[in-house]
Amino acid sequence: MSTGAVAIPGHANLLKRHQLQQLSLFALVALVCVVALLSIAIGPVNIPLADVLRTLAGVAGLPAGEVAPQHQAVILSIRLPRTLLGLLVGAGLAVAGAAMQGLFRNPLADPSLIGVSAGGALAAVSVIVLGGTGLAMVTDALGSFALPLAAFAGGLVTTLVVYRLASSDGRTSVTTLLLAGIAINALCGAGTGLLTYLADDQQLRTLTFWSMGSLSGATWPAVGSLAALMTPPLLALPLLARTLNALLLGEAEAGHLGIAVQRMQPIIVALAALAVGAAVAVSGIIGFVGLVVPHLLRLAQGPDHRFLLPGSALLGGALLLLADLLARTLVTPAELPIGILTALLGGPFFLALLLRWRRTAL
Repeated sequence: MSTGAVAIPGHANLLKRHQLQQLSLFALVALVCVVALLSIAIGPVNIPLADVLRTLAGVAGLPAGEVAPQHQAVILSIRLPRTLLGLLVGAGLAVAGAAMQGLFRNPLADPSLIGVSAGGALAAVSVIVLGGTGLAMVTDALGSFALPLAAFAGGLVTTLVVYRLASSDGRTSVTTLLLAGIAINALCGAGTGLLTYLADDQQLRTLTFWSMGSLSGATWPAVGSLAALMTPPLLALPLLARTLNALLLGEAEAGHLGIAVQRMQPIIVALAALAVGAAVAVSGIIGFVGLVVPHLLRLAQGPDHRFLLPGSALLGGALLLLADLLARTLVTPAELPIGILTALLGGPFFLALLLRWRRTAL
């Protein structure tokens, strides 16, 4: 009678998938590094990669060679803060999208589609246009945090409204979710349009480009403000991966597994709204990153949020840096809004996803 170990096919498959997910994360880290270096090196003034590496080594306190002063100034004052801002914005939008898709159990639940981005934009535009009136005392007290916090509050309120409208008897209707998102987007768009109409010439120039998404306002204070607000969702949401995995089975099943569903749902919503609101405040409305990135990773590696959330952060940052690189170089010396490029990519992708979902539902 044999006493040898018996191989379990299911266990072997899980182990293989886990190894593939780890390799994918390493590959995504490498992709982020490559794209970040290209983002710093390429632009209206191309900088040799060796100068980029020497400058970054000097910033890290490592021995570095001589770098041309003009190249060093461009890297440290313009390119590096813009690259870091793009990584944070892309990571935040993608992670928020993955979390909301897991929460709503549907790949169509993108933050921009259900009104989070529009609500954040409305609040941020209110600060820009009305900041010199009755809000002056509040904006002066909050300083550089006024715009991100306002956008967070606007995104949180719209998310809660849409979630409440789409939920009934513990279940979330995807159809109601999308319809409520359309209505919220329309209302917030109307409010943003009214404030744009009331804006003066200087505010109007800021709002016009900002409303289409851009990283052109990247500064070190903006990076610091965004990092302070983006760090909690980027660190906390991956820690909730098991909760989101359980929610994929349904709220009742997740409750049977010991998940405090009613307590965890508002936490996930608040973290996602914080990420999207902070991103909207510094870069304007950049749509479809939160839709495309998680779905691509889900198709490649499955719905496990233990991989999906960190993978979305990495791929989202890389994708947004690539979009920004194209925005800066396609029509040099002018600059395209990033929102146009992401919409050109995400629009057809969303239509294909919607048609696939409809065929599955029939």
